[in-house]
Amino acid sequence: MGREVSKQTPCAPGETKLATATAEPLRTIFITGAASGIGRATARWFAQRGWRVGCFDINSRGLDVLRTELGDTNAFFHTLDVADRPAVLAGVEAFGAWSDGRLDLLFSNAGIEALGPFGEMAWDKVRALVEVNLLGGMSVIHAALPLLRATPGALCLSTASGSATFGTANLAVYSATKHGVKGLTEALAVELASDGVRAADLLPGIIDTGMLPDDIKDRIPTDGVWRLLPAEAVAEAAWSAYHGDKLHWYVPAELADYDVEVTTHPEKARDDLMAGRLL
Repeated sequence: MGREVSKQTPCAPGETKLATATAEPLRTIFITGAASGIGRATARWFAQRGWRVGCFDINSRGLDVLRTELGDTNAFFHTLDVADRPAVLAGVEAFGAWSDGRLDLLFSNAGIEALGPFGEMAWDKVRALVEVNLLGGMSVIHAALPLLRATPGALCLSTASGSATFGTANLAVYSATKHGVKGLTEALAVELASDGVRAADLLPGIIDTGMLPDDIKDRIPTDGVWRLLPAEAVAEAAWSAYHGDKLHWYVPAELADYDVEVTTHPEKARDDLMAGRLL
């Protein structure tokens, strides 16, 4: 089932290529949360650049819409709840059969959000956030490791968040899960290196997706580090992550400076936020 091309394509870091053009399989990407937002933009981005794209989401209707756009020639669509371990194992197995065992980029992106004070949040919602955003991502990565290890130059990429720089009030559980994703990425970058597998994450700031309520969107600044950015900006960062070697990819790039600042001076960040000052 694998497709082959006879032209040269850019190598992933650490991957060697013969001097002459030879037939090679098309690169493949496995995307969770592909039916909307960042995942959908990333599926489009990679498909437009000749990759074979595996699209996974709990939203089957959204996948059907994406299928009409991408077609079936170089795309694979599979309904998946990342919090369902047997379903994750079956989904990865199905992808491996479709891709002939190749997985160049695993993009663990599925996530949910819940806004409100921690003490007022229903416990079922707290559990759901952890099960989808953190445990769900771990489950997909864990299941996909054999495919990643079998693919030269493979990258395990996860969506963290700007909330993984300093915890966001009224997004406490979401922030906690994204800090977990960031920590997991750092650990895996070291653990998996001996297998030839890279790990990185994306830390998006405020992105224009369906997760962003309209009343909040109207109050977002038009410039600065917390300006509203399109989902395509994150898709571009995912592309750069595969072809680059950084551990953390900030969107926008200025978020990296913010991360350093709040990590170096956490009490100042806390006090500024308590005073209502936008950092």
